[in-house]
Amino acid sequence: MAHQSLFIDALQYNNWSEEVFKQIQEGGLSAIHVTICYHEDFQEMVQNVIDWNRYFENYSNMIFHGRTASDVEKAQKEGRTAIFFGFQNCSPIEDNIGLVEICHQLGVRFMQLTYNNQSLLGTGCYEDNDPGITRMGKQVIKEMNRVGLVVDMSHSAEKSTLEAIEISERPIAITHANPTFWHPALRNKSNKVLEALGESGSMLGFSVYAHHLKDGTNCSLESFCNMVAETAEIMGVTNIGIGTDLCQNQPDSIVEWMRNGTWTNERDYGEGSASFAGFPDQPQWFRDNRDFINIANGLVSVGFNNSDVDLIMGKNWLNFFEASFKPL
Repeated sequence: MAHQSLFIDALQYNNWSEEVFKQIQEGGLSAIHVTICYHEDFQEMVQNVIDWNRYFENYSNMIFHGRTASDVEKAQKEGRTAIFFGFQNCSPIEDNIGLVEICHQLGVRFMQLTYNNQSLLGTGCYEDNDPGITRMGKQVIKEMNRVGLVVDMSHSAEKSTLEAIEISERPIAITHANPTFWHPALRNKSNKVLEALGESGSMLGFSVYAHHLKDGTNCSLESFCNMVAETAEIMGVTNIGIGTDLCQNQPDSIVEWMRNGTWTNERDYGEGSASFAGFPDQPQWFRDNRDFINIANGLVSVGFNNSDVDLIMGKNWLNFFEASFKPL
């Protein structure tokens, strides 16, 4: 059994409540990257920040707003959780590059260049054609690098992802996805992307969202941890972490909002399914934040030593935060 590591989750989008915050505390997580935008424009995103400020006020014994890597260590010391903001789309910067810095000043630390579709910056993984990073995308990556806003390519298509890794002067992140060699979901990443991530010192966060798992909800912990071990061989043990993509207690209307936003009148079924399906059940070994320890124990079971488990469960993300969140 693994000893208690520093636990960092690089992506969650829960229906936030006192119950969830208590589970996070029980699970021993010192930091979580939370989604505060899917399709929102700047003003709508600001309202989400306002909502989070209320959470920070009402549950200050459990959570606070994280801005720097040192906030993770503070959280660990105090038995609280540092909450880091991120966007799953570039919609809040609209077509104004000046908003990149403003978003960073509001405490945002990750921004996906695309969410499934073509954006002003790049191409999402659901598009048939991927022309790569756009003219604006190149400028925005440069500005994100300057201010300390991480380029996240979790929902992006292959060519755009590889170009972003190349264009960015700082390591990028894929906060929540798995390798296609294990499960060929549209959102999962090829070996070519894994190699490019490893070579550039970038990060991959492994997802436990059932659509990203081999055998879906029935995926075994052993299968998941063997996949982690195989990925470590491809891109190095210092470039991998956990990004569960946990969407706990969310109604199906939320998954519909994620997929459809305001851009279509039709239902986008997503993940190649023939009918609209809401959130699939989580695998039994990861129901909520209290099960983080199960992943650590699973990694020990497939042969990782304690120091490597420490890296994967949190230290790699901590090092990445340290290198990434400050202006150049």
